[in-house]
Amino acid sequence: MVEAFCATWKLTDSQNFDEYMKALGVGFATRQVGNVTKPTVIIGQEGDKVVIRTQCTFKNTEISFHLGEEFDETTADDRNCKSVVSLDGDKLVHVQKWDGKETNFVREIKDGKMVMVSNGNPPSVPSCCALPAPTSHLLL
Repeated sequence: MVEAFCATWKLTDSQNFDEYMKALGVGFATRQVGNVTKPTVIIGQEGDKVVIRTQCTFKNTEISFHLGEEFDETTADDRNCKSVVSLDGDKLVHVQKWDGKETNFVREIKDGKMVMVSNGNPPSVPSCCALPAPTSHLLL
């Protein structure tokens, strides 16, 4: 089922992202850059691993993981997290835990777009990113 997400996606819209970053404790300068960045997200598979690459002018990140297994992740804002990505029906759920805090991202395909909703704790602030239909399907 992860194959439905395997593509190159370009951010077109984001809502409440500044509030979400504030809730995570991201500093002012990083938030300013984050608010104007329109990253490209490349999701693919390498053997039995899923790879998510995020590319933008601010910072490139890459995570590689087995579905349902915990892995170490360093985020774009330099948080060191224990993360798990799993499939829940047709949704790709990404949970990050660090310093007693937790945030999650739920990605799903709606009307040919990948929509991602983020929730941070504390407090919980939704952020929605709609990405257009893939420019290409990739198997990395």
